[in-house]
Amino acid sequence: MIKPIALSLILFFCLSQCTPKTKSRLNQNTQQITLNEPPMESTKNKVPLLTKTEEQWKAELTPQEYYVLREKGTEPAYTGQYTDHKAIGIYVCKGCNSELFRSNSKFDSHCGWPSFYECIDKSKITETIDWSHNMKRIEVTCSHCGGHLGHVFEDGPMDKTGLRYCINSISIGFKSIEKTDSI
Repeated sequence: MIKPIALSLILFFCLSQCTPKTKSRLNQNTQQITLNEPPMESTKNKVPLLTKTEEQWKAELTPQEYYVLREKGTEPAYTGQYTDHKAIGIYVCKGCNSELFRSNSKFDSHCGWPSFYECIDKSKITETIDWSHNMKRIEVTCSHCGGHLGHVFEDGPMDKTGLRYCINSISIGFKSIEKTDSI
């Protein structure tokens, strides 16, 4: 059972990351906040892990990209290039170019980072329990290269999956697709 202090911390974090509509829903349902926990070791993936030395990663990534992708950092809210991005295409991992999210699953959550309600394929990401900052969250990493992407929360669009993949812009790239192509 979650202790009152832990529940308060979770609620505070969720409210600070949510849209006004979600804040209202969370305030009404504070006893129902639960994260679907992945297995303790993490979700299993089907993609072989890309292995590079830290020196190789440092040579290929900018210092900011390295900080977020390899050291599990976070870019400041509302500073990323894809926060308000509206183009049609596929968002890919900056570390290995693995296709992660379609633009038609992106939505404006007003949290300061690009948000998606689903990934292209669950095998493309790994979800792991993250206890950093003295709170329990679900971290999202790329299954192919292990790069830190962000976190997933259960305050996304209820008419879709109910999930919000809160992703650092600096962790992803974008491949544009013509409107006539299928995404």
